[in-house]
Amino acid sequence: MSIRVIIADDESLMRSGLKLLLGAATDIEVIAEAVDGVEAIDLARRLSPDLVLMDIRMPRLDGLEAAQTLLSDPEHPQVLMLTAFGTDDFIHRALQSGAAGYILKDTPPEELINAVRAAADGTRTLSATALATLMSSRPAASASGQDPLATLSTREREIAEAVAQGLTNAQVARSLFVSTATVKTHLARIFDKLEVTSRVQLALLVNARR
Repeated sequence: MSIRVIIADDESLMRSGLKLLLGAATDIEVIAEAVDGVEAIDLARRLSPDLVLMDIRMPRLDGLEAAQTLLSDPEHPQVLMLTAFGTDDFIHRALQSGAAGYILKDTPPEELINAVRAAADGTRTLSATALATLMSSRPAASASGQDPLATLSTREREIAEAVAQGLTNAQVARSLFVSTATVKTHLARIFDKLEVTSRVQLALLVNARR
C-alpha cells in the first residue's frame, strides 16, 4: 500500500518539486496540495491521508497551528514539518503538538523520502540540523558524572544508541537481529526507566552523554 501524502506549502515551485520527488518513490502517493494551513486542515479531514508534509510559514494559518489543530482530531494523519526555519522554539512547538518529525528544506532527497516513510509509520524523526539545535539548547549534563543510561541493560543500551542515530524500529531490529516487536518492547522499558516520552527526548539524552 502506498503512503498517501498531502503537501502543504505556499510556494508553488516547492510543492511541484516535492510532488516530483515523492512521486518518484514507488510507495508514496501525493494525493493533494494545500497553499496554507486552512486548506491543509480541510483537505486532510476530507481525504484522510496517511501524512501531511507541512510548511511552517504560510498565510491565513501557519503550519504549527494547522498541525496542532489536525493532531487534536480523534483520527488524524501523521504530520511531518518541512521548513527552512530550524529555530529552537519552532522545533519544540512542533514536537509538543505531536508532529511526527521536523525536517529542514535543505535535507537531501533520499533522507526526506526516508523521513516521510518513518513519520507515516509513527516514528519520530529530526533532521541532523534540528537535532543539533535541540542539543545546543539543552542544559549541560550534571557534573556529578552520573550516567542516566546506567539503569539500562546491555541490549536496552544498544537499542537506545541505535534510536539516537535516527534508525527506525525496523532498522534497529535488522541491525541487532531481533524482531520489530522485541525492539518495541525494549523501547517501552527504556522510556519508562529514563522517564522520556519520545524518541527525540531519548536521542537528546543519549547524545548528551557522548
